[in-house]
Amino acid sequence: MASGRRPSRRSTTRPRFARRFAAIFATTAVFGVAATLAIAPSAPPDAIAIAQAKEAADALLQHVAVAGEVRVPAVSRESYVAATGPETLIAGGTNHDWAELVLVDGEFPVTDENVNVILRWMRQENGVDNWWNRNNPLNNGNGSGGGSGLGSYDTLVTGAYYAADSLRRYSFYDGIEAALEAGDDANATAAAIWASPWAGSHYGNGTHWSTRPVEAIEAPAAAWGR
Repeated sequence: MASGRRPSRRSTTRPRFARRFAAIFATTAVFGVAATLAIAPSAPPDAIAIAQAKEAADALLQHVAVAGEVRVPAVSRESYVAATGPETLIAGGTNHDWAELVLVDGEFPVTDENVNVILRWMRQENGVDNWWNRNNPLNNGNGSGGGSGLGSYDTLVTGAYYAADSLRRYSFYDGIEAALEAGDDANATAAAIWASPWAGSHYGNGTHWSTRPVEAIEAPAAAWGR
């Protein structure tokens, strides 16, 4: 009967428990190692490698050296009328175009200030509605065949040429010439006009001189020789 006895439950349970515990422990250890690897900080970058990479990048950069005595050019802020050729101005046909043509013929700066003072001068001499009178808007005696500026020209183109010629040729226009060369102050140019020796009344030293805007008025095509 001893050979047929069933094994005691106590004798079989302990080995089975030991094996099960060992398996659980092994699994836990594997997960622990994996978790440790997952949260472990990465190795710091190699300082030498970083320095080498920076040196290589710097070698690719372009460096520009500027001498200490170099100065930044000043920016001119004057308001300039768009540069146009004589033919364009003649085709335009207005008193504004004639004022610009005088400046172009005289090789003066074509600035807003210069155009404005020529227009005001024209208005003082012949008014606005008939500014092309005798094709001599500034009542210029040079080349017009008339004393005291009462002569005439065949066209306004000729009149512009002689107006510019007078400004450049005669010494009693020197003050006006210098102010037009500066081209930045219509009032300064007007003062030079009033002070000129040829101006008998001196335009009342400015009391007869208006600075209000001069409207653009077109002359007849025949006055331009068209």
